[in-house]
Amino acid sequence: MGLDIGDRRIGVALSDPEGILASPLTVITRTDEAADIEAIVTIARRNKAGRIIVGLPISMDGRLRGQAEKVTAFIEKLRVHTDLPIEFRDERLSTVSVKRMMQSVRRTKNTEHDAMAAALILQGYLEEARS
Repeated sequence: MGLDIGDRRIGVALSDPEGILASPLTVITRTDEAADIEAIVTIARRNKAGRIIVGLPISMDGRLRGQAEKVTAFIEKLRVHTDLPIEFRDERLSTVSVKRMMQSVRRTKNTEHDAMAAALILQGYLEEARS
């Protein structure tokens, strides 16, 4: 399962059982931390996820700032509620890449970008794991 965590939304993606292809699943509209964590855990359980891959928005100079610090703090709280392994993946420019890609294909809602960004993060992980 892949996550793209923003201040207002969490994009969620899943891979096929063979771990070859990642697909956007849904977007969780953030309400409060407990509800956000419960939604993630429920989706992971319902879909029998084997691990959670989280996009980490590292700054262009490689430092963890702002949103990256918020994401790591949130994930530390999520770890208390699941036994699934959780791994971070550098997500620099993933949402930007998705927006550019989708502009050439068709118009999409901003919320769809979040789930597609999660799929892009997860797909990168899957491809790296196969190498």
